[in-house]
Amino acid sequence: MKKICFVLLVGLIFFSVLSFSEGTVKIGVALPMTGGIASFGQMVYQGIEIANQMFPTVLGMKVELILADNRSDKTEAANVVSRLINLNGVVGILGEVASSNTLAGGAVAEKAGIPLLSPASTNPLVTQGKKFVSRVCFIDPFQGHVAAIFALNNLKAKTAAVFTDVAQDYSVGLSNFFVKDFTAGGGTVYKEYYQSGDQDFSAQLTDALSHNPDVIYISGYYPEIALMAKQARQLGYTGPFLAGDGAEAPELIKIGGSAVNGLYYTSHFNADHPATKMGQEFVAKYEALYHTSPSALAALGFDTYLVMLNAIERAGSTDPAKINAAIRSTKNFEGATGYITIGDDGNAVKSAVINEVVNSQFTYVTTINP
Repeated sequence: MKKICFVLLVGLIFFSVLSFSEGTVKIGVALPMTGGIASFGQMVYQGIEIANQMFPTVLGMKVELILADNRSDKTEAANVVSRLINLNGVVGILGEVASSNTLAGGAVAEKAGIPLLSPASTNPLVTQGKKFVSRVCFIDPFQGHVAAIFALNNLKAKTAAVFTDVAQDYSVGLSNFFVKDFTAGGGTVYKEYYQSGDQDFSAQLTDALSHNPDVIYISGYYPEIALMAKQARQLGYTGPFLAGDGAEAPELIKIGGSAVNGLYYTSHFNADHPATKMGQEFVAKYEALYHTSPSALAALGFDTYLVMLNAIERAGSTDPAKINAAIRSTKNFEGATGYITIGDDGNAVKSAVINEVVNSQFTYVTTINP
């Protein structure tokens, strides 16, 4: 009898180990794969896929990525997070990109107690008051400050026309932070407003250019930035543009053409100047696969996956609460975009890169540390 019990016990232990090693860890990916900012989601997912190819397992189990398309829509952003949690049983979520969408999806993840890690949502409200929503990117107070100081010191701008997309929390917040620091530095601001999806900016541009601004700061996303640049050039503006990280997408150049040459923007990464050895490895893998250089969003997607996996490893568990606690105790983690530290507030401390569009190429200018 004892022998039989012993055999059964050994069998149960073996079965448990076998199930553990052959099981899967489900991680949700909530991104805009279609819709107005589809390019953002596609770039982030490229980085996530490369990270998954390089590191396909965690705790001896295969990582199963479950991709959900929010269609660049706030309502759908909440819906896909709900489906990933309730139907797919994910232990964590990578996403979303636009701050407005992450605010919507993050509220669902927060209520369910599932960690959501955003690659690129920079608005402070995304993590404010949240226990389960974190990010691997810098936040807009820092990004707005960097842009304002660059405008004042590097571009020698004394006046700025600031264009804000009132439909995007990201744009509203970023403009406010830029204006605060630009005016604190002695600059004068002229404010203009538009909404995502607008095609004609002639009225706002005519008004802005009547003030003869030294720089035009656009805090929105690449579709409107590109169109605005084209129309500004057509109206005779020859000065520099300045934007946030929402400018970086190949479509900016496809839509804007030569009009976006001379556009500077704050970013998280430049493939020609990777900040870490992991960044160099990521660039090499990406270029071998896609035969072109990776974007900052691809690098952020890569880092988001690695930080989530690292948190699961350190937690030694697939318990969402333990994973979340590990995410928020990330210290000096080596990613593609630099060394990442995430505090108790869910925010990452990161450097910022300034890039410029030169001859239709995203070109590195400088790195600014926090």
